Amino acid sequence: MALTPDGEIAGSVSGGCVEAAVVEAGLETLKTDRARLLHFGVADEAAWGIGLVCGGSIDIFVETLDPDFFQAQRSALVNECRAVVIKVIRAPGDMLGHKMLVRADGAVTGTLGAEWDQGAMDLAGKILLSNGTSRRVTLSESIEVFVEIILPQPVLIAVGGVHIAIALASLAQTLGYRTVVVDPRKSWGSAERFPHVDQLIQAWPDEAFRQIQITSSTAVAMLTHDPKLDDPALQIVLASPAFYVGALGGRRTQDKRRQRLLGAGLAKAHLARLHAPIGLEIGAETPEEIALAIMAEVVDAHRRQTAAADILSARQLRQSVGEKSLDRIF
Repeated sequence: MALTPDGEIAGSVSGGCVEAAVVEAGLETLKTDRARLLHFGVADEAAWGIGLVCGGSIDIFVETLDPDFFQAQRSALVNECRAVVIKVIRAPGDMLGHKMLVRADGAVTGTLGAEWDQGAMDLAGKILLSNGTSRRVTLSESIEVFVEIILPQPVLIAVGGVHIAIALASLAQTLGYRTVVVDPRKSWGSAERFPHVDQLIQAWPDEAFRQIQITSSTAVAMLTHDPKLDDPALQIVLASPAFYVGALGGRRTQDKRRQRLLGAGLAKAHLARLHAPIGLEIGAETPEEIALAIMAEVVDAHRRQTAAADILSARQLRQSVGEKSLDRIF
């Protein structure tokens, strides 16, 4: 949540539960330029009185905005560069609020202090390698940091400008995905059919995928039913880092497709990644319902990938900074 001295507010930190108290603390921080860690912990019977109706507890770090550091974070987001921000949220003296941004390309902004910078960079590197999730880490008895991972916006690529793709692109955008539609057929892959997508590529898959960077944040849905389009694209994306690849078609269609792909030299391990028939089984019939089934499977795959990365990241962190230093990972 951001706020200004004259009371303008953007965003939220709790959906309305403790905003009033946070705004008051934020205005005080703007006056004093002193960062602070707030803690709201309430018993269920007292929760209603302060607005934390769900009970439980929340910790919120409040600081003034550093324009230069903010621009570095914004640059990582705009350029879709993976990065890690490590911020001191509990420390003695004036170390509170010190922060460092480490990008996957090696660029570094900010400092925690000479004594801690190298350890922070090592920590960031391990998290970037595993695509781990944001977390709190205790570095010593008196120093705690919040490690925030910045990942590229997830991307959904639909190959085939069919009716399902229209609904799928709209739903994906609602869920925060960047959307790309690929179809060389002018009548199917037209701007009139897809005015809402982020990128429309009217080219054959082999040419189209030279224009698209496929990363571990990419999902691909094959929707054409046409082997001339589906098969070349599948050979490319199944061997890529994409976290999800699904293909439309019934069981018989899928069996024939698998035989063709294996015959074309695709490795069995890569073919095993294919979600086919595409989408979760929800009894979908209409294009909109099929799009919902596909997007549900995409989200499920993305969350499973994140959970697996989180486990790996935690293991690497324990090896990096030691078991005792990780007694407060959340």
